Amino acid sequence: MALDAVLLSALVSELAGTMPGARIDRVQQPARDAVLLSLYTREGPKKLVISAAGAGARLHYTRGKYENPDKPPMFCMLLRKHLTGARIESVTQPGWERLCEIGLTARDELGVERPMRLIAELMGRAANIILVDSAGNIIDALRRLDFGEEAYRRLLPGMIYRYPQPPAKPCFFDLDERALAERIAAAPRGADCADWLLDSFSGLSPLIARELAHRAAGWDGLPDVLAAFIESVSRGEFTPTLLELDGKPKDYSFMSVTQYGPRGVNRAYPGFSELLDAFWGERDRAEQLRRAAHDTVKAVRTLRDRTARRVAAQREELRRSANREELRRRGDLITANLWQAKPGARTMECVDYYAEGTPTVTIELDPRKSAQQNAARAYKEYRKAEAAERHLTALIAEGEAKIDYLESVLDALTRVESERDVREIRAELAAQGVIKPPRGQNNKPRRVQSAGPLSFVSSTGVEILVGRNNVQNDILTHKTARRSDIWLHAQRVHGSHVILRCGDAGPDEASLREAAELAARYSEARDSGKVNVDYTEVRRVKKPSGALPGKVIYTDYRTITVAGCAR
Repeated sequence: MALDAVLLSALVSELAGTMPGARIDRVQQPARDAVLLSLYTREGPKKLVISAAGAGARLHYTRGKYENPDKPPMFCMLLRKHLTGARIESVTQPGWERLCEIGLTARDELGVERPMRLIAELMGRAANIILVDSAGNIIDALRRLDFGEEAYRRLLPGMIYRYPQPPAKPCFFDLDERALAERIAAAPRGADCADWLLDSFSGLSPLIARELAHRAAGWDGLPDVLAAFIESVSRGEFTPTLLELDGKPKDYSFMSVTQYGPRGVNRAYPGFSELLDAFWGERDRAEQLRRAAHDTVKAVRTLRDRTARRVAAQREELRRSANREELRRRGDLITANLWQAKPGARTMECVDYYAEGTPTVTIELDPRKSAQQNAARAYKEYRKAEAAERHLTALIAEGEAKIDYLESVLDALTRVESERDVREIRAELAAQGVIKPPRGQNNKPRRVQSAGPLSFVSSTGVEILVGRNNVQNDILTHKTARRSDIWLHAQRVHGSHVILRCGDAGPDEASLREAAELAARYSEARDSGKVNVDYTEVRRVKKPSGALPGKVIYTDYRTITVAGCAR
């Protein structure tokens, strides 16, 4: 999935048609290894993403929405200082390298225009983004390189920028027809064609090497296939192609890929930016959300597991306190038989008038205490066990409610659609004392602006609202909804509160089913074949006193069964 030199060449040619003359209006760094430039081009506003994320290193126009971190990184601040308002002069690729240079004209602190270069090195794990001044000195780099394998090339502010060392292998596209034929003739015929191409030449990706070998179908057909390939590249005959394997995006290329046979489907795109944005956009958003939610998920899971262990220990302690009646019975029997107690005795024979037939039983005593003291000790342990039962029952109920709440938070975290959703859930957890509240620059708890519930419209035009998290569920059900609206929730599982805003008119069948399908989709049971959804009027939904966010009780409800996402 790496961006190879040929595809980058085609992409640079495409960008060179629109980027020169554009101005940089805004600089963002939505992820640790990605920069987003908002441009105003001759064709209108565009957003250029430059990513140095290993296998996903690339640059292209994007229509995706990216959220900024709460505090911009230092590299982002530096780029804003130098590039905001800068004019793009050129977009080039040095040779057949996986590098792209964006030539710029920017104004310094005195308002003097000076040339600069923003260099994107798109070489897998060594990918980087570097800003270079007119003298060739490095202003800064996304990843600074001090000591390493290439001691001559240190990427530090103030040092001279040098291109990466070229590979020892000759570039495939720099060889003429005769030199290429000689190398093919000298190749060991027992070797695999694709492996030989990769070992002998630079400029070819593994996907293209395998494709060329597949088309050649052996060493005899390789010269003609390579000659046709070189001719096609030299003419710029490129087709932005997304390769789907078994219905899922597998890779992308500048040419059709036939090596997978009928399993592989080639889908052409109008441009390389559209191709790369389609392939990487959803992956980037999913990865960004995963990173944003990771710490929160870990903290909630840790607290849930810790609470579950504590509740298990409390249940065991409660089980042990269940024999407290035996303690009271023991005290009663000792008290009733004090007349026959002997000082220092370890046991005493008592008539058990609790049992049928009043049999004689033997009770163990503490020889260091009198019979009265042994009875008092039994009564004390009984009262202690009785108090423990009351206390433990309350603690267990509280712990179970907390576990249920944390499970609902984990479910909400699986459905977040943006980093704002994650911040809202973190604010909710902070309000409940689960995690520390987020702090602003003045060290005060930072207020998180709510994105509001999800809004849908049914096929008959009725508005349907879906809560994103527990706090929104509370607001949606108890403040936003009218008493005559319909409230829906997946039965006996965690999920979002859904409001069908039908009012006094009552719900129509189509809107009710569509609202139920949304309640199933935004619940733990979304992957089930069938989901039972309860619904009732909002006036029938109550929040118990002191209940955690999202917890309600409801009455006079009906149930509708809808298909889950696994249908």
